[in-house]
Amino acid sequence: MTTTGAATHAFWLAGRQAEGTDTFDVTSPWDGATVGRVAVPTDAQVEEAVAAAAAAADAFSATPAHVRAAALDHVSKRIAERSEEIARLITAENGKPMKWSRGEVGRAVSVFRWAAEEARRFNSGEAQRLDTDAGGVGRLALTRRFGRGPVLGIAPFNFPLNLVAHKVAPAIAVGTPIILKPAPATPLSALLLGELLAETEGLPEGAWSVLPVANDKMPALVQDPRLPVISFTGSDTVGYQIMDSVPRKHITLELGGNAAAVVLADWSSEADLDWAATRIATFSNYQAGQSCISVQRVIADTAVFDALAEKIVAKVREQAVGDPGDDATDVGPLVSEAAAERVASWVDEAVAKGAKLLTGGTREGTSYAPTVLTDLPADAVLATAEAFGPVLSLHRVNGADEAFAAVNDSRFGLQSGVFTHDLQLAFRAHRELEVGGVIIGDAPSYRADQMPYGGVKDSGTGREGVKYAMDDYTYERVLVLTGLDL
Repeated sequence: MTTTGAATHAFWLAGRQAEGTDTFDVTSPWDGATVGRVAVPTDAQVEEAVAAAAAAADAFSATPAHVRAAALDHVSKRIAERSEEIARLITAENGKPMKWSRGEVGRAVSVFRWAAEEARRFNSGEAQRLDTDAGGVGRLALTRRFGRGPVLGIAPFNFPLNLVAHKVAPAIAVGTPIILKPAPATPLSALLLGELLAETEGLPEGAWSVLPVANDKMPALVQDPRLPVISFTGSDTVGYQIMDSVPRKHITLELGGNAAAVVLADWSSEADLDWAATRIATFSNYQAGQSCISVQRVIADTAVFDALAEKIVAKVREQAVGDPGDDATDVGPLVSEAAAERVASWVDEAVAKGAKLLTGGTREGTSYAPTVLTDLPADAVLATAEAFGPVLSLHRVNGADEAFAAVNDSRFGLQSGVFTHDLQLAFRAHRELEVGGVIIGDAPSYRADQMPYGGVKDSGTGREGVKYAMDDYTYERVLVLTGLDL
C-alpha cells in the first residue's frame, strides 16, 4: 500500500484489504496536488462489513486481555517507527504544518500505548458485600463491564490520525467491533492505520473495518440497528441530526466550540503577559484554527487588556504562514477554498458591523491570514458561531464576575483557559464555568489524551480519553452470588 501519488488505496473490510468499483481522489489543500486515490466500498461491501462486525461481537468480547493489549502495543510501536512518513501523509492530505503533524503522530503513539495498558486492567471486576442489610446475608455482588455492541466511529478531517485513534483504540481495548468512517477529505491516515492493525494477530475477523464511504451513505450506517453505539466528532449541526435520528442509541458527540482564554488582573507581570500572549497567538492559529478548542475569544480584565492586546497582535504577526511541508511554517491552509471563503465572509461581516481589525483579514486561495479583531458586535456571526479558522476576538471586562459570565454567554461549552495565580479563582472557575474542561495558566487548547475530554451545551455529550471512551463503549452488569458464607 502506497502513501502518496495516484495509486489506489484499498480500504479495510473486516480486517482485509478490498477495492470497490469506484474511486475518489484526495487532494492537498495547499496546492491541489493529488495525494492519493481511494477505493470506495460498494453498498454490498458495507453490508458485509457491518454483518461481520455483528457476528464478531461475542468472540471479540471473549478475546484474552493479553491478545488485545498486544495488538494495541504493536500499533503504538509501528506508528512510532513510521512517524515521519505518517506525519508527511497527514500534512499532504490535511494541510497542517509538519510541526503539528509530528505532534499528532506522537499523540497517537500514546493513545494506543495507554489503550494497551488499560486493556490489561479492564474488567478486573469489583466485588461488593450485600450483607450490609439483613436481606443480603450470604450474598456477594460482582460487577463487570460488557460491550454495548459494535461501534460506528465517525471521524473528522482536522486530526485524521489521532481522532481516529481515539475511536479505534478504546474499542479494541474493550473487545468491541468498530466500523470506522474517516472524513472524505482525509481518509489516507485512517487507511494507513488499518495497515498497521492488519499486521496484528489474534483479533477476530470483523473486529474492525475502515470504510471511506461518502457522507451521503452515513445515514444508513447511523440507522443500522447492528451498530448500537455511535461515536461522532464533527459539527454540532450534523451531530445533533444524528442524535435526533436515533434517540435510543448510545451516542457520544464531540462537537464544536468557541473557546475562551480568560486573563485576570493578577496575571500582570511582563513574563505573565508574554506567556499568555504567546500561548494565545499559537493556539488561535495552530492548524489554521481548525480545532474545536482553538482560542477564539480572549476575555481580559481591563487592568491588563491594553498591554496584553499589544503583545497578542505582535505575536500573531510573527506566525509564519506558508507551505505546510516547510518545518518553519506555523500556519498552513484551511482544508478547502470554501472553508477559507467562509472565514473571510464572517470577518468581513464583523468589520462591516463595526468590529476593528487589528491584523490579518486577507485571504489567498485556501489560506487565511491570522486575524485579530476587537469591538466585535454581539450580532456578528463570529460572536456566536465557531470560527474554525485563524480568527481571534479580544474582549475587555471588569473583574472575574464579568469574565466568567462572558465565557458562559455562549451556546458552546467545550474548554476554557484561565490565566490566574489565585488558587481560589481557579477553583471558582472550575465550579462556575459551563464547560467540559478548565485549563489554569494556559490556553483552552491543551488536551492530554488520557484525560476526560468533551463538552456541555452544544459542544456535545459524553467523554473521550482512552479510559473514558472504554467506559462509554460498555455498560455495567452485576452478578449476584447467593448462599455464601462471607
